[in-house]
Amino acid sequence: MPEPKPLNWSPTPGIGYTVVRRADGGMQLTFTDLSDATLKHWHDFSLEHLMGSDRLTRNLYDLRQVKSIPEKAIRMAIEVDSDPASRNIRAAVVVASPEVRDTVMKVVAAAERPAGAAVKIFTDINEAEAWLSRPLDQLA
Repeated sequence: MPEPKPLNWSPTPGIGYTVVRRADGGMQLTFTDLSDATLKHWHDFSLEHLMGSDRLTRNLYDLRQVKSIPEKAIRMAIEVDSDPASRNIRAAVVVASPEVRDTVMKVVAAAERPAGAAVKIFTDINEAEAWLSRPLDQLA
């Protein structure tokens, strides 16, 4: 297995998420808030991290501590997903409840977006991990 890409992330005071490298080479991002400062920091980090993306990878977005996800955050994620390099990513997003999942799905369904990452929304982290563990050539 090739060496994982450097993470180039470090904790920043006042930012409501953390990032760690997963054993499979992907990233796990855990959010505690979706403030404007957190969203901007995540947006900039994500776009920078997509630069030079050259292999299939698995990312887990854990948003279970966030009780609601504003439409602004969902649209920002859709914009990052429109980067052509996102096609190399399988992303599992774990949210706090079926209601939050339904809200996210409604915004995503209404958005016009090019093919990007293979993304699936979950309310159970074990189901998300099982989906992520499937072979990367099975992105559907």
